[in-house]
Amino acid sequence: MAAVRGKDTKPELLIRKGLHSRGLRFRLHVRDLPGKPDLVFPKHKAVLFVHGCFWHGHNCHLFKLPATRTEFWKEKIEGNRQRDEKALAALKKEGWRAGIIWECALRGKGRRDPYEVLSLTEAWIRQGKKSFSLACR
Repeated sequence: MAAVRGKDTKPELLIRKGLHSRGLRFRLHVRDLPGKPDLVFPKHKAVLFVHGCFWHGHNCHLFKLPATRTEFWKEKIEGNRQRDEKALAALKKEGWRAGIIWECALRGKGRRDPYEVLSLTEAWIRQGKKSFSLACR
């Protein structure tokens, strides 16, 4: 598990490059905020998480519970889900808008066009809607 990246993943880099090219400026992995969001847009009071479907237990084709050490993985993934919920609630309480882009939106059989993902994300950031979640089709 030491080789598993927590930041600077391929999906995250794709989102970062795309949003930066559209003129959005952000800070990375701000430790002062609950959940250490992947992207923080202070001007828009918005944060964005790029979640891996396996690690955060997303109900999609990319998530499959391992056949070995099943109880360990159930507890691990459920713990991740609970931490995610607490972080989102704390961010909301502090007045931040939170968005999640799931890995399956960018890869796998139900993936979306990267241009569409970036356009929807940019619109959410600029328009000021409360929450945002983008997954596969």
